[in-house]
Amino acid sequence: MTDYAHPDEELLRSIDIHGILPQQEPFVMVGCMTRFEMMSSTTETEILPDNIFVDDGRFSAIGMIENIAQTCAARVGYYNRYVLQNDVRIGFIGAIRNYSASALASVGDVIVTKVDVVDEVFGMTLADAEIRCGGKVIATARIKLSVKNI
Repeated sequence: MTDYAHPDEELLRSIDIHGILPQQEPFVMVGCMTRFEMMSSTTETEILPDNIFVDDGRFSAIGMIENIAQTCAARVGYYNRYVLQNDVRIGFIGAIRNYSASALASVGDVIVTKVDVVDEVFGMTLADAEIRCGGKVIATARIKLSVKNI
């Protein structure tokens, strides 16, 4: 029996990311989920040349912010779909604070994005995020998101 409340990385990688995100192509900015915990999640994404946020072979700063937001959305989507057995809910970025990018990923690079929930109350989530590429942190931010009630 599969334990969706405590999934392993192999199970998470096997889930179609489109099934846990409200976004659809061409606006999907995460490749797969690699870790899910109630207060944290991680995604992995290969930067593809046809990504709408790639400019001159680089994944833009705006693309990285959307990748962070969608990593948060993947966490909520996974929880709703597999743990609660509900539909995926739509979320909205409320604020981005302390965003810092020291580098931009290039086409072909794989980025790993981790979000750690700081607080969650009344459908609002405050999370700290970091994006790594080649093992180095290339971006950090604090993000506030709101999830729309059904």
